[in-house]
Amino acid sequence: MTSSAPSGPWWRSLERSHWHVFIVASLAWLFDCMDQQFFNLARDAAMEHLLGDKARATVYGSYTMSVFLVGWAIGGLVFGSLGDRYGRARILSVCVLLYSVFTGLSSFSTGFIDFCVYRFLTGLGVGGVFGLAVALVADSVPDHTRAPALGMLQSLSTWGNVGAGLIGMGIGALAARHLLPFGLRDWQVTFLVGAIPAFLCVFIIGKLKEPAKWVESRASSAKRGIKFGSYGNLLKHPRWSKHAWLGLIMCSAGIVGLWGIGNFHPRIVGAIIESHLMSANLSPEAMASEKTYWRSVALMLQNVGGFVGMMVLAKVAQVKGRRLAFGLAICCSFLSTVLVFRGLREFDQIFWMIPLMGFGQLSVFAVYAIYLPELFPTSLRSTGTSFCYNFGRLAAATAPFTISQITSRLGGNIEGFRVAGQWVSLVLLLGLVVLPFLPETKGQPLPEE
Repeated sequence: MTSSAPSGPWWRSLERSHWHVFIVASLAWLFDCMDQQFFNLARDAAMEHLLGDKARATVYGSYTMSVFLVGWAIGGLVFGSLGDRYGRARILSVCVLLYSVFTGLSSFSTGFIDFCVYRFLTGLGVGGVFGLAVALVADSVPDHTRAPALGMLQSLSTWGNVGAGLIGMGIGALAARHLLPFGLRDWQVTFLVGAIPAFLCVFIIGKLKEPAKWVESRASSAKRGIKFGSYGNLLKHPRWSKHAWLGLIMCSAGIVGLWGIGNFHPRIVGAIIESHLMSANLSPEAMASEKTYWRSVALMLQNVGGFVGMMVLAKVAQVKGRRLAFGLAICCSFLSTVLVFRGLREFDQIFWMIPLMGFGQLSVFAVYAIYLPELFPTSLRSTGTSFCYNFGRLAAATAPFTISQITSRLGGNIEGFRVAGQWVSLVLLLGLVVLPFLPETKGQPLPEE
């Protein structure tokens, strides 16, 4: 049975309360993604400074990414379950505060170990936001607006990434002119700026209410002895268990593609910039600032392409179905990633290859935002979504380590890194393997027990 939808743009059906939830959830996820990109921008510079060895920094930078992703996965699994149990809005505020505080503390790192500790704790907070935000919106808005609202929520996250790129460009420009305050380095200032979303918590805690659907379902389920947020219930139920395991594989493919491979493109861009500016005889500090600037430009280009890709594939998901949209997105992600790692050699190619990769890799996540909440009932919506998404992150945590090991075996240089990225990109194709076994949820109401 499908829900009927009134004519006209979907947003006209939203009431003030719906808008409130949508805006707060979107901002939480936007700032979450901004924090992630700050890490991508600052990671290599932080390692070079803390370790004092450029060669070691490349390898250890990959290790810090793995640590971050492990924290990400654990946080998502824990807070996803707590969100179903105690309320998505309440737990969302905890997550935003957690990632904001420890992002700021990352700037005070004195070595590899404490940097990893801060990034792990940041990852705990970052990890919880996606499952909570999409479950909150899915349960709050009218059924016929759910898919476009969730697609828009995910698409808006790219502007958090673009914001990170703009801020990174500004910090790089100030660093090049020795204008950063208190003698701080560019990577330290980047992490301090990442602490700003903590102010969002005040707004979330004071104003946001839990969806009536969640409140009613929780009360009704309590009378029947159904426990909210239980991984045991998720994995024992034949239908929800099947969706959970298939969704896990589906998410692993896209998350490995982006976080285990694609988000290392700043390393390729940095090598191109270094080669491009070699004749300028820049000092090491000036070269580092230039690399920070152009990595930020590349990040912006990636996310402009990602925004277009998310909007396009979200529309495909709404009109043609979730499975077709995901299949198209994963194919685009694979082909564009291989193209960048193999073919990005010249400065001018940055301006079209990076947006193309962003289109492919990020479009996958628009489908996740729409599809995953539709696979689970109210009592397990945040739990199930978080299970799929965050075990996918845990799988992604192995990719940077794998790339580093392959790179080291191939000489430890940029060419070895390119080859390693292409081989690991094959993981993206796993998403196509499970696609025939997943249900089509287009036009269907959210499932219940």
